[in-house]
Amino acid sequence: MLIVKLAFRNILRNRRRSLLTLLSMGGGFFLLCLTLSMSEGSYANIINIFTQDHTGHVQIHKGNYLERPSLYKTINNADEIISQLEQQPSVLGIAPRIYGPSLAYGKNKTVPAQVVGIDPRREAKTTRLVNKVTAGHYLTNQVNKSGYFPAMIGFSLAKNLQLKIGDELVLISQGIDGSIANDIFEIVAVVGDASSYERMSVYISLSAMREFLSMQGDNNKVHELAIILSNQSEARSFAMKTQSALDNKSLRVAPWQVVESSFYNSMQADKKGSYVSMGIIIFIVSIGVLNTILMGTLERTREFGVLKAVGTRPLSVFNLIMLESFVLAIFSCLIGLTLALPVCYWLASSGISMPEPIDMGGITFDTMLGEVSWFVVLLPTIVVISSTLIVSFIPAIRAAKISPLKALQAV
Repeated sequence: MLIVKLAFRNILRNRRRSLLTLLSMGGGFFLLCLTLSMSEGSYANIINIFTQDHTGHVQIHKGNYLERPSLYKTINNADEIISQLEQQPSVLGIAPRIYGPSLAYGKNKTVPAQVVGIDPRREAKTTRLVNKVTAGHYLTNQVNKSGYFPAMIGFSLAKNLQLKIGDELVLISQGIDGSIANDIFEIVAVVGDASSYERMSVYISLSAMREFLSMQGDNNKVHELAIILSNQSEARSFAMKTQSALDNKSLRVAPWQVVESSFYNSMQADKKGSYVSMGIIIFIVSIGVLNTILMGTLERTREFGVLKAVGTRPLSVFNLIMLESFVLAIFSCLIGLTLALPVCYWLASSGISMPEPIDMGGITFDTMLGEVSWFVVLLPTIVVISSTLIVSFIPAIRAAKISPLKALQAV
């Protein structure tokens, strides 16, 4: 108890130095909290844009479909799996899909295209595809007056084939029974732009896709189930839990970090760069704290000599210095938190508009958002307190080992 009283007395005795130390560490906490909030918030926003574009947070496939796609690697009980997953409160939407590479013919030109069979209603609840229609109207399951199924076509594909709304599109592929699949579709919409994921894709309904690929007797088969969750941070845990709950062990449940591994790895590399910047901030603050505490111990050399002379143990002197530093660190975190929280809340709600928006797969990323979470608050707190205690260790050891005679002789 006496050490605590001495620690507070020493802090209050030199108010100017203590205030400068508090402001230095509080400023470091503020910068760390702000940088971390911007970093985590921006990454979370980018992840939401990316996953809600087409990937989803979790995907289910047959075996190694992701590495080696095949027309025959299908999920055979898709409706049953969808019914089970929709009972999970964290699941917001599930989009079944059938994929088929094909040749697209329009007027007098042929180009390769990826044909995707979707459930229009489920796809609209899972991804942003409905918001990326730039011309025409969103896909329906209805056959048009001419007896053709409707199709949505990617921007680049429409440009290469010189097709517009109402034109006929001929698709040629291989049926699942080995036959030549070919059919005529009516273009009802153009989706995305030249940089979009679906720029060379054709979207048709699941019923049209099954008829096109001769899968009429396999109405419960799909190649992929894309799942969107209420929170993207739950993707890994949800994938692991779903994988263990599935009866068919040949199915593979993968979070978006695995499905889009290249994007995830590049994002992690960029995060490491942000952590380097935060490390530089901590280093600068720590040097300032070390200088302040070291000067404080040098000025109090005679005081420590008196304490040692009257029988104070070296450990008590060490604890006194460390306690002073700990108290300063706690109060500096409170000051920094008081300054940082309003700014972080503003960033999380309004954000900062970017002067030059970034196009990400046809979706404009124009606002840098912040994030308010326990991670954003606790990490700077732990870093500031631990760095302060670390840099205080050397002055505390010096004060604890000082000789009473030499200390009393110091000027």
